Amino acid sequence: MRTKITTTTLVVGAALALGSPLVTASAAVPVAAPAPGSVAGSSPSTAYVETQLFFGTARPDGGPAVTARQFQDFLDRQVTPRFPAGLTVQEGHGQYRDRFGVIESERSYEVILLYPASAAPSADPKIEQIRSRYNEQFAQESVARVDQDARVDF
Repeated sequence: MRTKITTTTLVVGAALALGSPLVTASAAVPVAAPAPGSVAGSSPSTAYVETQLFFGTARPDGGPAVTARQFQDFLDRQVTPRFPAGLTVQEGHGQYRDRFGVIESERSYEVILLYPASAAPSADPKIEQIRSRYNEQFAQESVARVDQDARVDF
């Protein structure tokens, strides 16, 4: 299974710019208003978790940046097998403060995962494996993670 990468503009790393090497946040998201033309409560939604992962491409050791092909291969081998039901990838540009206090600017990718809240205990180790493998494979300092509750209807 191939994952298509779409391009948008991202500003990534506000928390990382504060010197945090790892970001894990959790916040409740209010249920959205019903879609125009629908009746409130007519479309059941399910409790989900939305996880955003932010992958930088610059290498702190000064090596060559992670290429689009390398990132696609990483998605195909490490992310998609763990989340075969689907995901979204957005390409962007971000910045963060590295462990030496230097502001680094880089091309980045945001991967968005949606999964039922009931699956969170089994999803968490998969997500942590993805983060760890990216850090190891591409000599990264961190992959930022943001988790939030969501109400989802497909």
